[in-house]
Amino acid sequence: MRIKKAAGWNQTETDWRNLLQLAPDTSFGVECDGTLAATATAICYGRRLAWIGMVLTDPEYRRRGFARRLVEHSIEALTARGIQWIKLDATDMGAPLYRQLGFADEGNVERWRSVVKIHPAGTADNGRPAGFNVLDRAAFGTDRTALLAALAPLGVAAIEGQGYAMARSGSLAAYFGPSVARRPEAAGELLVWFLSRHPGETVFWDLLPSNPEAVRLARAFGFESVRRLVRMVRRGIPGAPPVVHDDSKVFAIAGFEYG
Repeated sequence: MRIKKAAGWNQTETDWRNLLQLAPDTSFGVECDGTLAATATAICYGRRLAWIGMVLTDPEYRRRGFARRLVEHSIEALTARGIQWIKLDATDMGAPLYRQLGFADEGNVERWRSVVKIHPAGTADNGRPAGFNVLDRAAFGTDRTALLAALAPLGVAAIEGQGYAMARSGSLAAYFGPSVARRPEAAGELLVWFLSRHPGETVFWDLLPSNPEAVRLARAFGFESVRRLVRMVRRGIPGAPPVVHDDSKVFAIAGFEYG
């Protein structure tokens, strides 16, 4: 949390605990002078895909190559596990390093921010519908059952057969995501559910600009784009078939650390 706070990121202690629970063997750190100086996590979604995140270095220990060592170590560990593809969401500071390590640009991710006005609750229901994971798998490209099970207790709503959304607290702002929906209208209802839970609060929404309906919704509800990252991908196993995803159904990502 000390290193995360220095970077100005939004994760809470609960987020860290979920990461360590989901990736107990692929969460790494560098200790220097008896102090945790740098971190990296890598969540495995089966063998098809792993997501590297939380690549952080204490400001006092930067420019020593710790981030590179951690990412290289993560790649080695994931390759040993037979992970076919590795992805991450890179900041402007981190992107050059990842390109040097074999990652290629896949697309952009944008953070949008708003201060919530009062909204009625809408028609989305609290709880998880049947086919919840099937819908998510079709949009994201691989099975995230364990991740969704960890995030659901923090806040989830659904429209049966149409989509779901999750919500959680942050140290800087409430967070909307992940959210997957078959239609923009369903995504809008799920967004209203989220906004109704956070009147007067600052909220973050990380979306894929490759989904123009998500961008349209964000603008319609008064959000503004405040940050852009680049989504990057690296092949882990030669000849592995690409992970097929459907960005048109992804209305909010789960987080830069989750995908």
